[in-house]
Amino acid sequence: MANSPSLAGRAALAVALMIGFYLLALAIAAGLFYIPYAEWVHAGRVHPKLALGCLAAGGVILWSVVPRIDRFVAPGPRLEPDEQPELFEEIESIATATDQAPPSEVYLVGDVNAWVSQRGGMLGFGGRRVMGLGLPLLRVLSRSQLRAVLAHEFGHFHGGDVRLGPVIYRTRGAIGRTIASMTNEDGSARLLQAPFRWYGNLFLRVTHAISRRQELGADALAARTVGARPLIEGLRTIRGASEAFDSYWQRECQPVLAAGFLPPLAGGFADFLRAEGVATAVTRIVEEDLKSRRRNPFDTHPPLAERIAAVEALPPGDTGAVAEDEDDPPAITLLADAPALEARWLASVASPEAVAGLEPIEWAAVGRSVYVRHWNALAAANAALLAGLRLDALVERLADGKALSKNLVQADGSPVPAQEQESLRQQLLTAALALALVSLGAEVEALPGQPIHLHLRGERLDVWALAGQLLERKLTAQAWRTLLQRLGAEAIDLGAVAGEARTSGVAEHGARRG
Repeated sequence: MANSPSLAGRAALAVALMIGFYLLALAIAAGLFYIPYAEWVHAGRVHPKLALGCLAAGGVILWSVVPRIDRFVAPGPRLEPDEQPELFEEIESIATATDQAPPSEVYLVGDVNAWVSQRGGMLGFGGRRVMGLGLPLLRVLSRSQLRAVLAHEFGHFHGGDVRLGPVIYRTRGAIGRTIASMTNEDGSARLLQAPFRWYGNLFLRVTHAISRRQELGADALAARTVGARPLIEGLRTIRGASEAFDSYWQRECQPVLAAGFLPPLAGGFADFLRAEGVATAVTRIVEEDLKSRRRNPFDTHPPLAERIAAVEALPPGDTGAVAEDEDDPPAITLLADAPALEARWLASVASPEAVAGLEPIEWAAVGRSVYVRHWNALAAANAALLAGLRLDALVERLADGKALSKNLVQADGSPVPAQEQESLRQQLLTAALALALVSLGAEVEALPGQPIHLHLRGERLDVWALAGQLLERKLTAQAWRTLLQRLGAEAIDLGAVAGEARTSGVAEHGARRG
């Protein structure tokens, strides 16, 4: 395929903007240096404070615009062709289809994203091609959708976008450093910042418009190479999954990791997205995006609706490199030994020593191994509040709005900020109820994206929601006693449960999920 005919125009505009910024910076610095000189020549004197201020400001501007060395830090474990033959076969296939050389280096990263870059050389010319593939991305995309994403990324190589990138990014960095270097709040600093802020906004508007055109061009190449259907499906999937990943990582993964366990990270994310509440929220976000075509001038990507509309008239394509009578399997099946790669990726963002100390665990075992420990720690820390509190009298005791509030502490014994007291009150009651039911043999279910449930005598209980109903007095005393009778739990003393937790010596208190 021929090079993009718009490359020369885009490159000329980016270079012109870069030159314009440096000319602006040099002109302002020269003007600042000229002020004390002019005062000496024309007035025969130099005001020391003014002269020092002008010289310092001019020097800061010059120092800020000096290009910095681009030091590449590996964003994750490097993938090798001999270790991942199926993945690299796909990459090379798309490289051939787009008439591009494959990347020199491919890294596994922790985002719902894929990207390409040109590292080394001078301002994007020369150097080596680098690609990043997100571990969660590989889990949520099918193979055909991944092929479309790869074709999109090779579209950036094909269009010369990765050569323009260093020009744009380094100029943005120089503008940002220049503005940040003038941090004083006096009038002179704000006056000097003004032209750089104006130029910075202009630069961002123009270069982000260039970036949006680059994205549309890469989409078009991907649709022509693989087909519009897998590209559109991939774009929709990425939009929803990227919105959900931070919540998955913070709510589901971090508590388990903090407790010393390593669950299947990618597999858990797929389960998280399938959970009813999460799936509904993700679908709503994507559908709202598809209804809106509002464009922010500072966005680097066009709106999802615009991207889909631009390619949906192109041939839909097939499902990629799979036979018609086969399913389109998840892209992560291209990876050999995915669990080991997950551990390598985690070691790259934490430390090899920390990851080596983690115990592998399946999500089905997380409830008892992680959350029961946290409940024990929280109950033990607040044993005095639970003393003498029987389950069958709980509704009456909680009628006092101050119950379980006085001297409430966190699992590690630290005081509770005022704004978190209500939440921790519900957490403590949740922990106490859960431990009481566990003592009767309840099984704990804590699957990604779902509330924690306890299974006992044919009942499936959302203990967090149950604690909330009790605290908000939404359960009558009779309804509560009826439930306890079905569970065989009416005579349990929560103070005794907390006392057992205290004497058990359990110290873990990192897990926290409502």
